[in-house]
Amino acid sequence: MSTNPASLEAETPASKYRVPLIAMAAVVFGALLIGVFFSANTGMLMIVGALLGVVLYHAAFGFTAAWRAFITERRGRGLRAQMVMLALAVLLFFPALGAGELFGRPVSGLVSPIGVSVVVGAFIFGLGMQLGGGCASGTLFTAGGGNARMLITLLFFIVGSVIGTAHFAWWQSLPAFAPVSLVDVAGPGVGIAISLVIFAAIAALTVVLEKGRHGQLEKAPKVAKPGRARWLEGPWPLVAGAVALALLNFATLALAGRPWGITSAFALWGAKVFEFIGGDVSQWGYWQSESNAAALSSSIFSDITTVMNIGIMLGALAAAHLAGRFAPNFNIPLRSVIAAILGGLMLGYGARLAFGCNIGAYFSGIASGSLHGWIWMVAAFAGNMLGVKLRPLFFDGVEGRKPKAKTA
Repeated sequence: MSTNPASLEAETPASKYRVPLIAMAAVVFGALLIGVFFSANTGMLMIVGALLGVVLYHAAFGFTAAWRAFITERRGRGLRAQMVMLALAVLLFFPALGAGELFGRPVSGLVSPIGVSVVVGAFIFGLGMQLGGGCASGTLFTAGGGNARMLITLLFFIVGSVIGTAHFAWWQSLPAFAPVSLVDVAGPGVGIAISLVIFAAIAALTVVLEKGRHGQLEKAPKVAKPGRARWLEGPWPLVAGAVALALLNFATLALAGRPWGITSAFALWGAKVFEFIGGDVSQWGYWQSESNAAALSSSIFSDITTVMNIGIMLGALAAAHLAGRFAPNFNIPLRSVIAAILGGLMLGYGARLAFGCNIGAYFSGIASGSLHGWIWMVAAFAGNMLGVKLRPLFFDGVEGRKPKAKTA
């Protein structure tokens, strides 16, 4: 039986917008219910999460691929976009954190100790990034966008997070320095200046190394789409994604009273499942802090990080359908499955040890002025370097793109 191409074209718009409309309706309905039963701000954060999912998907703003491109090819476009994101974030965050309030609401940063657990945890997390195929935000938005392999990574990310909470107290008994915040030590103005100098130095270094390898900087891919269609369907410029992520993290600070985080929810989900099947995590040191004990005894829908994570996945689902790229492939090679399992376990375990992931420790940590965020970045980058070396054991093909010949 023949198919009429004209009829297919007529059906395409309806099928293209049906799922995104359902996903966005679910976000709005969920936000209203959470607002009624828990708090209005928590409900609004589900909408912020959905917007984060759209931005992450349409801008393809991944940390893992950007770091791998720099390690293997000295291509720094992704790293420079991260520096733009961090620069805008500190400009927004530091004055609010210095004042201790934002729009009349008390706010505080994610500032954590600097110790053995952070260095080891971040290194393990960085290694897991390359084996698992994504970071915390990358795992969420690619899984929500229909990447079947990343669902495996996400599942074992959760398992690794629970194991990390079981060992958390022992790791925290190891040597560590007290938390240090640039905002507190130097003040918002000087802290901003110091941070901007470091961001500029990192960006300049990527430029020098990239030009040294390739002779010129990589240009952003050309997109043959009118402006409105591109913003709706993607792909977005990386810098646009960087700006949007900084603004949405600032919105999170305003609504939640603290910056954006992801992985604490994975530990919570896994712990609740473990208790449901008869386990008991309440005696583990991690769950004996007042905030974590309260989260464990409450509904997951009262947990800000959970609500935002659900929003991210729904936002990415909508974006993937708008882009016409939602096509789950369950034909996953065994070696790739093994890498997803190992990578997921490392991501979850490492995030608990290091007080967060690429979002909670790196992005939000540095935006909070926390020196542990910088230590996290260095240790995680080292882990990525090892992960890149190990990737050929699990993935076929040449690592990364083939560098272009240097022009005279």
